[in-house]
Amino acid sequence: MLLAAGRGERMRPLTDQTPKPLLTVRGKPLIVYHLERLARCGVREVVINLAWLGERIRSALGDGSAFGLSILYSEEGAQALETGGGIFQALPLLGDAPFLVINADVFTDFDFASLGIADDAWAQLVLVPNPPQHPDGDFALEQDRISEQGLPRWTYSGIGMYRAALFHGCEPGRFPLRPLLQRAMAGQRLRGQIYRGAWNDVGTVQRLAALQ
Repeated sequence: MLLAAGRGERMRPLTDQTPKPLLTVRGKPLIVYHLERLARCGVREVVINLAWLGERIRSALGDGSAFGLSILYSEEGAQALETGGGIFQALPLLGDAPFLVINADVFTDFDFASLGIADDAWAQLVLVPNPPQHPDGDFALEQDRISEQGLPRWTYSGIGMYRAALFHGCEPGRFPLRPLLQRAMAGQRLRGQIYRGAWNDVGTVQRLAALQ
């Protein structure tokens, strides 16, 4: 699943007319880098959630055949459902097996095929060294267990493998992902790994310019 429904407020005015995942880096939309890498590592089915300017994403990517993929779209309406609500709504399209989730607005050379998930885990998150704009990080990691306490701290990359069990008991609507991750942590079901390669959160006009 590629998360592509956000408004991209910090990227305005660029995102007033262009959805953030279609902003280009060296002439290619951010989301296309992901689609090409997913196809190369053997993925064949992709779900993309849509809200802000979603029809432009659908028009640009179509059914995915140009990338060797089959793309299905999860429509969220005028207002995005946040990460938790967006993934939950898409679960019927994602099936029963563990599924990969990627923020469409990150730029990385991470090998998606290398990501797995333990049998007893509800999610496996890829963590990266803290970027300048997020110096305090999100989580600590002890061996492969993620927690909110401890040092050093790492930043969630926006790349993870999930099971539907993480969303057990959720109701349709708009809600964040973090409380679900906290519940998984409490049950020792949240795992993680560190990635030190290329990774950029393209969150502002200035960071996009620097990435170019």
